[in-house]
Amino acid sequence: MNWISDFVRPKIKKASTKELSDNLWTKCPECGQMLFNKELEKDFYVCSFCGHHLRLPVLNRLQMLFDDGKYRALSLPKLQDDPLNFKDTKKYTDRLRSYRKLSGRDDAIVVAYGEIGGIKVVVAILDFSFMGGSMGTAVGEGIVRGAEFALKTKSPFIAIAASGGARMQEGILSLMQMARTTAAINQLKEKGFPYISVMTDPTTGGVSASFAMLGDINIAEKGSVIGFAGARVIEQTIREQLPEGFQKAEYLQAHGMVDIVVNRTELRDKLIKILKLLLNR
Repeated sequence: MNWISDFVRPKIKKASTKELSDNLWTKCPECGQMLFNKELEKDFYVCSFCGHHLRLPVLNRLQMLFDDGKYRALSLPKLQDDPLNFKDTKKYTDRLRSYRKLSGRDDAIVVAYGEIGGIKVVVAILDFSFMGGSMGTAVGEGIVRGAEFALKTKSPFIAIAASGGARMQEGILSLMQMARTTAAINQLKEKGFPYISVMTDPTTGGVSASFAMLGDINIAEKGSVIGFAGARVIEQTIREQLPEGFQKAEYLQAHGMVDIVVNRTELRDKLIKILKLLLNR
């Protein structure tokens, strides 16, 4: 009997497996480096090796943006869950129930009010972990209520998008939110209040085709995929090879669709500067 191979190595292997199962590390999808989760959180989920921007949880983003991490989440009205009685491989109501249990929130949007750089602002954030941040009636209502609250409090409005587009389980009702959110943003602009759109990875479909592209200033996080249809669908439709980096934030900036591409660690400072300029402070 070999004491090292038969006893010591299995113990080490068992210990290392337990450590990995405790979710202490995250692998960067871009460079493949293993990132210690505590350090990754301190870096706002930006890879310290290659600068790749991983998806930032909503609560972390709120704490990053608002002064001292303090804000007030606005309560949103509870809408009918499944107006079309939709079912594919699973009932829509069952999908909502499971995502609500995992996220602890009713839908894919959080609207908050607080100060950024001493300036009172309303911020609406889409949560990609909740059904891909898809826009149904609840998300549309959140954007509309956020814009209305910005009007009421005479505050700038910031929308931070991360979405695969319209929510197919709500059919035409989901597509109607494109018109609703656009009208709400236009009403805000008519009254002269700033609207800033921040697009993160990914911002696509009906969200990019509505409120996400309507900012007085359109900001994108570094490396974000932004577009309407997917690149593969476009290539199959036009039967041509797309340019390298097509639909990336940097490509859109070079072609006039995005005003600023920013590293996430600099986003808060950039927003403060823009707000002060727009408010003439």
